[in-house]
Amino acid sequence: MPSDPLSRAGENSLSTPGRLGQPPHRPRTSAVEVRRSARRRRTVSAYREDDRTVVLIPARMSQAEEERWVTVMLDRLAAQESRRMLGDSELAERAERLSAQYLGARARPRSVRWVTNQNTRWGSCTPAEGSIRLSHRLQGMPGYVTDYVLLHELAHLLVPGHGADFWRLLEAYPRTERARGYLEGVVAARRLPRPAGPGDEPADESGA
Repeated sequence: MPSDPLSRAGENSLSTPGRLGQPPHRPRTSAVEVRRSARRRRTVSAYREDDRTVVLIPARMSQAEEERWVTVMLDRLAAQESRRMLGDSELAERAERLSAQYLGARARPRSVRWVTNQNTRWGSCTPAEGSIRLSHRLQGMPGYVTDYVLLHELAHLLVPGHGADFWRLLEAYPRTERARGYLEGVVAARRLPRPAGPGDEPADESGA
């Protein structure tokens, strides 16, 4: 069984994506569908539909304008979703729904809750207790990211390690790759040096 360096005995956890075993490689597919309409003159709108995001744009838009507006609308939807904070009871209901939709309702946690003491992992579970914990740092992220982490921990109730059997369980979730990419981006952004602000002195590289 592959070991997780951030797991304690009897636990499985979702740490930062770079520390996880990698899923089998498969081509990435777009979760965005752009629909052009000749009746639209200037307005652009977007909404979630099943496992994809639909962006509605005027037919006359150029490819560059389309790409810019897709980015803008995805950011707006993510901001809207980030304001919908889930409580523990809602998180448990979400887990039940995800288990039914993607795992045949086989994963049945006894408890699902937010915790504030997980700063090096996104989520963890203890299969023996049927408990799942998600880091509070996920609050404010797009809903599909929280769903991925929650589904990841639900899958661990069925398969403890990160082997091929585990990743096969997550193949049904269409945003696995996108969510992993989002989390990897969050981790990478935190590693960037802080830009100097007004009044900050430049770093001394002389070593003195």
